[in-house]
Amino acid sequence: MSEEQVAQEENAEVSSASNEVKLQSLFAYKVGMGSVYGENGEAIPVTVLRMNPWYVSQVKTEEKDGYTAVQVASEPKKSKNSKKAEVGHCKATPFENAPRLLKEVRQELPEGIAVGQKVAFDSLVAGDQVRISSLSKGRGYSGVIKRWGHGGGPASHGSKFHRRPGSIGNRTWPGRVMPGRKLPGQYGNKTVTIKNVQIVETIADENVIMVKGSVPGSKNTLVELMKV
Repeated sequence: MSEEQVAQEENAEVSSASNEVKLQSLFAYKVGMGSVYGENGEAIPVTVLRMNPWYVSQVKTEEKDGYTAVQVASEPKKSKNSKKAEVGHCKATPFENAPRLLKEVRQELPEGIAVGQKVAFDSLVAGDQVRISSLSKGRGYSGVIKRWGHGGGPASHGSKFHRRPGSIGNRTWPGRVMPGRKLPGQYGNKTVTIKNVQIVETIADENVIMVKGSVPGSKNTLVELMKV
């Protein structure tokens, strides 16, 4: 191989690397759970996350927007579902149509960041500590025992008080139910955040990230990983 060809390949590698930007947060879909073996042979339970391509759609600055952040986009819609304003907003990205997902990462702006750059998969590597946020499973309308872990009443001897919440009122004064009383209601379907989760392994060829332990939400839930 000649020196010119070597120089061309090096320039191509540099240009491809410069076309990607590293961020402090990534977004990936929950695939399921599995286990990997550590250096000492111990089984480590992991949650498998798969990341789709994300591109920078907007760069927010302190002068223009009052804070610094990076807006990223992923998964283009069908053309019939794309509005002209959405298409125009993301015209610098590789998407021909409007993106289905738009997320924002608040952080200091990386040097040389530009609209249209691809988010680098190696923004997070094995060993990093991350904060994970995702939507928990919705369990519908649940009682106080399932929702809050109440003990309930006697299970036999005709008490007729088994899984009920019990008395919730007061005496004549204040004569009302106090705010914050734990009662039946919707259980789950809320954003849950877990801190100090360790990234066990990453597979760049498959855009897969494995984190230690469980992650809130069902399969195909979008998960945000924020570097601590």
